[in-house]
Amino acid sequence: MDRDQFESAITEALDQMPMQFAELMENVVIQVHESPTREMVENVGLDPRQSTLFGLYTGVPLDRRGAYYGSVLPDVILLFRRPLLAACHTHPQLVRQIQLTLLHEIGHHFGFSEEEMEAWEREFEGLESDVN
Repeated sequence: MDRDQFESAITEALDQMPMQFAELMENVVIQVHESPTREMVENVGLDPRQSTLFGLYTGVPLDRRGAYYGSVLPDVILLFRRPLLAACHTHPQLVRQIQLTLLHEIGHHFGFSEEEMEAWEREFEGLESDVN
């Protein structure tokens, strides 16, 4: 799948998300990178020889912003094309994984812990069933 097709899958994933999700994406930009760097993987506490990332949030979580915060560029969610494509064997799986990755990274935007994000992902309307 080329980059244009991948970006179309992102658009499809976003279009299929509940409207409340779009509201959470305010002032957040999505960028596509081919793969995470070794440093990115290590910075989130993973071993790059055994793990990779599908996405990465960069910015200041909402719960850590103080009165000084303003006049800044939007936060960014990076989606990593190669790991997502390697993990997904069908188009529906790819779209769903993109949705779950975006949801997870938005959780970081809100400052959720990993446990809070897992619970939120399970409960988020429209994402509770697996796609084969």
